[in-house]
Amino acid sequence: MSYKLNKKICDLEPYEPISGTYKIRLDANECPFNYPDDIIMQIKKEIECIDFNRYPDPSASSVVNAFADFYGINPKYVTAGNGSDELIFLIESAFMKKGDRMLVVSPDFSMYKFYSSICEIECDTFIKDDSLEIDVDALIKKINDDNISLLLLSNPCNPTGKGITADDARKLIESVKALVILDEAYMDFWDQSLINETDNYSNLIVFRTASKAIGSAALRLGFAIANKTISRAIKAVKSPYNVNSISQAIGSIIYKNKEYLKNQQKTIVNNRETLYNDLLEISKSINDFVVFKSCANFIFIKTSFGKDLWEYLKLNSIAIRYMGDYIRISVGTEDENIQVIKSIKAYLSR
Repeated sequence: MSYKLNKKICDLEPYEPISGTYKIRLDANECPFNYPDDIIMQIKKEIECIDFNRYPDPSASSVVNAFADFYGINPKYVTAGNGSDELIFLIESAFMKKGDRMLVVSPDFSMYKFYSSICEIECDTFIKDDSLEIDVDALIKKINDDNISLLLLSNPCNPTGKGITADDARKLIESVKALVILDEAYMDFWDQSLINETDNYSNLIVFRTASKAIGSAALRLGFAIANKTISRAIKAVKSPYNVNSISQAIGSIIYKNKEYLKNQQKTIVNNRETLYNDLLEISKSINDFVVFKSCANFIFIKTSFGKDLWEYLKLNSIAIRYMGDYIRISVGTEDENIQVIKSIKAYLSR
């Protein structure tokens, strides 16, 4: 007899990002800037000190301390992960038990619901309104009425770029018994974070990542911030050596370069506003091109010709994200943004 895969994984396809080489990559919400030479030299020096024959620090103390210092929080409330994806899967599988129900919103980061299917957790969906906003009162009612144990959402949202304010987030957390996870992967580009308030709540976890504003997508570094009780539980259920020594060493250097990171964030926000205004100007002469205001490092656009535009831009060596009725354009450098606007105008003028 031959072995057969179970139903939940037998039809899954491996994730395959857009293939090919492009001069301009604006499809994955990455930071458009690599590190300057002085930071690269700091990294090289730190790597030379690694004992490659030894397991990494299970607590990732160095990078956790640097991360905590950067955000002005207590390191004992921080757990490092092998990217936020590991933390999402870990918490869904460990904090939920058979019969529990979790809730996601839509549209939002698709991996939240994907991991729930792998963990065999019943997952419901709260649909946003036509403007892609979240009705917080309606969301609270659904959580309480449907006996939801876990709510997981990104704030600001990927892919819409919209967000709920800190006041609305507090209202949400205080009005439900469910565990609330706010994935603040893009909060470095906004000012409505609750990262400094996790100890105030018994039911809050905040995620942060080094992959966006921090510019270290290659490291796969994510962080969970929560109160003492929840943090202890996350540390207890994670694998002992989940973050490798190289990522820990490099991450600790990156987060110590505070002035560089802050300036980089400001540059990306400025570039976002310029890109948004240029796209908004285009939309004024086209009915089928709705541009959404963003709190993140990308712009979300609703259009029926997204696939055709996506293909056209690829032919011009520009990669953006095609998402059915929508396209998403990551913020690039000043020159990259100019080039993508120029190419969109060329497409529309054909």
